[in-house]
Amino acid sequence: MRKSANGKETPAGRRANRAILSRTLFLLVVFGIMVFAPLFYQLFKLQIVEHEKYENLAVEQQTRSVSVSASRGTIYDTNGNILAISASVETIFISPKEIEENKQDVDLIAEGLSSILGVDADKIREKAAKTNSQYETVKIKVEKDVADQVREFINENNIKGIHLVTDTKRYYPYGTLAAQVIGFVGTENSGLYGVEALYESVLKGQNGLIVTAKNAKGTDLLYKYEQYYDAQNGESLVLTLDTTIQHYVEKGLAEAVEKYNVKNGAFGIAMDINTGAILALANVPNYNLNSPSTVADEDTAAELASLKAAGDESYPTRLADAQKEQWHNKAVSYTYEPGSTFKALTLAMALEEKKVSLSDTFYCSGSITVKGWPKPIKCHKTTGHGLQTLTQAVQNSCNVAFIQIGLKVGAETFYEYVKNFGLLNKTGVDLQSEGGSIFFDFNQFTNPDNLSSLAVASFGQTFKVTPIQLITAEAAVANGGHLMKPYVVKEVLDSDGNTVKTTEPTEVRQVISEETSATVRQILESVVSTGTGKNAYVAGYRIAGKTGTSEKRDEDTGDVVVSFMGFAPADNPQVILLIGLDSPSRDTGYYVSGGVMAAPVAGSILADILSYMGVEPEYTTEELSSVDAVVPQMKGMTLEQAKAALNLEGFSYRVVGSGGTVTDQTPAGGASVPKSAQIVLYMGEDKPTALCTVPSIKGMTAEAANKAITNAGLCMRATGAIAASSSSVSATGQSPAAGEKVEAGTVVTVQFTDTSIHD
Repeated sequence: MRKSANGKETPAGRRANRAILSRTLFLLVVFGIMVFAPLFYQLFKLQIVEHEKYENLAVEQQTRSVSVSASRGTIYDTNGNILAISASVETIFISPKEIEENKQDVDLIAEGLSSILGVDADKIREKAAKTNSQYETVKIKVEKDVADQVREFINENNIKGIHLVTDTKRYYPYGTLAAQVIGFVGTENSGLYGVEALYESVLKGQNGLIVTAKNAKGTDLLYKYEQYYDAQNGESLVLTLDTTIQHYVEKGLAEAVEKYNVKNGAFGIAMDINTGAILALANVPNYNLNSPSTVADEDTAAELASLKAAGDESYPTRLADAQKEQWHNKAVSYTYEPGSTFKALTLAMALEEKKVSLSDTFYCSGSITVKGWPKPIKCHKTTGHGLQTLTQAVQNSCNVAFIQIGLKVGAETFYEYVKNFGLLNKTGVDLQSEGGSIFFDFNQFTNPDNLSSLAVASFGQTFKVTPIQLITAEAAVANGGHLMKPYVVKEVLDSDGNTVKTTEPTEVRQVISEETSATVRQILESVVSTGTGKNAYVAGYRIAGKTGTSEKRDEDTGDVVVSFMGFAPADNPQVILLIGLDSPSRDTGYYVSGGVMAAPVAGSILADILSYMGVEPEYTTEELSSVDAVVPQMKGMTLEQAKAALNLEGFSYRVVGSGGTVTDQTPAGGASVPKSAQIVLYMGEDKPTALCTVPSIKGMTAEAANKAITNAGLCMRATGAIAASSSSVSATGQSPAAGEKVEAGTVVTVQFTDTSIHD
C-alpha cells in the first residue's frame, strides 16, 4: 500500500486497492455462479418445471386410487321396457407388492382364483411376480355370486393382497332385439356401436374415485384416511321403438329369410307415419347384444372355426369382417334401387302437377322407345297390359305407363320433387352411419336429347336410396304431404327419472297437398285389394301399398331386392312399413318378386301391428262370412236346438252318431274360429281323444285346403290373396306346420298367394 510522508494512503494506492477488491469480487461472483447456478437450476427444475411430475409421484407413493364406475344410463323403449341397463359387478385384482411383503402363498392364491374365476393360474402367477406393482387386474365384470366366492376364499385363508372393486356391467334383457339400433359397450363401459355410441356423452356419466393413504411400506392405512368421490350416474334414454312391434317385424323378416332362402338378409322399418317416430327398425340376421363379438350366423361361425383350427392367417381378418357385417345397420346405411315401390312418388308428383288424372288412360304394348336410347325399354309384362286407366296402371305396376307419366312430369320438375322428398340428402335420423343416395347428375338427368334417365327413374331403377330415406319419402306421400324427420330417441331422463329433453316431431317441408295425398292413398289401397299387392290383403284392415322388385345392376349375379311398402288404415294412416329381402333364392318354388315374397310378410306384420295398436277391423259384407266367431256351447241341446245356434252364428256343421242330444262337440264351446269352419256335433258318441295330424296343404286352392284341414278335424283361417279368383292363387304357408300333432278343432292359419305377380 502506498502512503504519503505523513502516513496517509496515496491516490495511487487507493486505486490499486480498489482494483484488487474488484478482481476479488469478480472471482467470487464467477465462482459462485459456477458452484450455485447448477443448484439453482435443479431447484427451479424440481419446484417449477417438474413440480407436477414429482407431486404426482409423491401422491402415488403415499396413496392408492381406484376408479368407481358411474352407472351408465338405462335405455328404455317407448313403453318403459328396459332395453339396456347397467348392474353392479366387481373387478378382482391383486397387489403383488402386498402379497410379497406379507409372505402370502402365491400358488394358493393362483390356484384358488383360477378355480373360482376360470382364469389361467399361470397367468395369475405372472402377475404376482410383478412385486413392485400394487394393482394387477385378474378379472373384470365379475357377477356378485362369483365375487362372494372370492370373498369367502380370502376369509377362509386369511389372505392379504386380493382386492375387489365395484364396477358396472351392461345387460340387454331382450338379447337380439333391435341389436343394430341399440348397439353395445366395450370393457370400459363406453359405447362402441349404435345408440350406445352415438349418445355416449349422455349415457356415460362421470366416474368416481376412492383415494386411500398408504404407509411407508405401501400398505393401506385405516379407512379414516380414505376419501370417496361420488360417481355421477349417466342420463337415460327413452326410444321411440316399441318392443312388441319390433318383435313382429323381426319375426316376419326371419321367417321370410328362411322360407325364401334369402342370401344377403333383410331389413324392415315401421314408422309412425304422421310424426316420423321409428316404431321398429330391424335387420336379419342380427346378433346377441350380450355377446356382440360372437358371430351369430351358424354357417359363418362354422367357417371361422375351421379357419382357426387350421391356423389360417386369414382368420383374424375374416372374423373382424364377419363381426362388422352383423353389426351393420342395413336399414339405415344400405343403398339399393327402390324399384316399383318408387312408383308411388312418381304418381304423387304427377298428380300434384296435374299432369295426370284419374280419367287418363295409358297403353302398354310391352315396351316403349324413348329419345336418346336406342333400344326399347321393356315392361315386366312383355306381352303388354293393353289400355289401362291410371288406377289400373298402378295396380299392374306397369313400367311403360310410368315412363309415360314421368315424361309428362318432365326431367327438371321430376328432379325437384326427388329433392323435395328428401332423396338427395340424408334424413338426419339419430342413428349411426346413415348412408346417402346415389342419384343422377342434374345436367345428365335433364339433358333434352336423352330422356332415358328420366324414363327408368320413373319406375325406380338405376339410382339408389337407403331404406330410411325411402320410407320417409313414402310417408310424406300418404300422410297429407308432410316430410317428417325420422327419429329414434324420444326423451332424455336424468338419474332421478325426470324428463330433461323431449324430441318433438319435425316437419322438414310439405311436398304435396292433402288432396293429392288422398288420391294416392285411394289408388294404393286398390293395389292391395286387386293389384300386385293383393298378397298383403288382410280381411278387416284397409292396407294400402306398393310392391317392388329391383335388379342389383352393380353385381353380375342376377340377384334382386324384393320389397313392399305399405301403410294402414288406408283412409287415415297411422303406421307405415317398408321391408326388403336382399337376394332371395330362385330355387324355392316361388316366383321372385316383391308381390309374391315381400307382400305376404308385410301384410301379416301390419295386421299384427294394427291389432296391437287397437285398430278395430272393419269387415265388408263378403269378409264377414270368413271372420272369426265364438262357437256356441251346445252340450245337452237337441239337434234342432244346436242347428239353430249354429245358424245364428253362420257356422256349418257335421253330425256324428244318432243320439237325441249333443254329448260333445269340436271345436269346444267358447272357441273363436273362422265362420268358414265346420263344427262337429257328437250325438251320443264319444269324442275322439287322439291328437290330430296337421295336413300339408302347400300348393292347394282355398277350397281344397279347407277340405283337407276339415277332414283332419281342424279349422282353417285363410289370409292373403283369398279374394282373387286367379287359378294361380294357392296355399304357400301354414301354421301350425304340416305333420304337427294338435288337438281337434285347432285353427290352422293358411297363407294364400297369387304366385304369378310381377312388379
